[in-house]
Amino acid sequence: MPRILSTLLILTLLTAVPATACTNFIASKKATVDGSVIVTYTCDGEFRPILRHFPAADYGPDEYFEVVSWGGKVMGKVKQPAHTYAVVNLMNENQVAIGETTTGGRDELTNPDGILSYWRLMQLTLQRAKSARHAIQVMGQLVDEYGYNSTGESFAIGDPEEAWIMEMVGPGPGGSGAHWVALHVPEGYVSAYANKGRIGTFDMDDDDNCLHSGTGMIDFAEANGWYSKDDGDFNWSKAFHPAQPQKLRYTAARVWSLFRRCAPSQNFPTDYHRGDADAEPYPLWIKPDEKLDVADVFALMRD
Repeated sequence: MPRILSTLLILTLLTAVPATACTNFIASKKATVDGSVIVTYTCDGEFRPILRHFPAADYGPDEYFEVVSWGGKVMGKVKQPAHTYAVVNLMNENQVAIGETTTGGRDELTNPDGILSYWRLMQLTLQRAKSARHAIQVMGQLVDEYGYNSTGESFAIGDPEEAWIMEMVGPGPGGSGAHWVALHVPEGYVSAYANKGRIGTFDMDDDDNCLHSGTGMIDFAEANGWYSKDDGDFNWSKAFHPAQPQKLRYTAARVWSLFRRCAPSQNFPTDYHRGDADAEPYPLWIKPDEKLDVADVFALMRD
């Protein structure tokens, strides 16, 4: 297998029939047989079964990228850096890869005045990012400067050394930037998520394992009545992606299916994915019973 794929594999699996389900699975280096970081992405969009190459390029100080919506509307323009990296679909020449799943969340957080959709944000980031950690920082900088106009989104971000989960929501109409948090997947662990925010509580002071948009997200949630200090530690998912029975049956079932086969010894219960919003959510990441190889991950994603 070519070195670029043996070090970091991104599997873009397209559904054979119409569906509305994007599922991501992530395996850290010490969770795989050969020490690869593995990121998978099933895309539900009929607009995605293509393989595009964006060559590396150099730009002058006054050159811009014109952002056009899927409907052809010109949203604005983004200043080009001095150099961009080559990108093939969702991986760049530095082996930084990004997958996504739309989490939706609270509809009122969509900002129609933002320039960047989640897909355009991924594309521009891959052209700029040297590593997974750097990609997260670039995404935060881009939405701060140009605004974010999609609904809630989760991103799987990997490079040859690390894997991260990043979740983002907008500020609502008239707001600026976006609210987001990214967590490093611990070594030896795997994670899965599918169309629902999965990050719960987190340590905002752990710079090695947690990157975020700032404490303003907590103030914002509190001002809107989605969080109170009486609730204890701030919980991202409860504030921005409240559990609903129908949503859980649609999303958590996929997480349960992946986890139960990676770690049957943990005997994950079915109550949460069957729609019991009061049940204990599945953990954000788990340790598999055995290390995984690429064939194992293909098998997991065929479900």
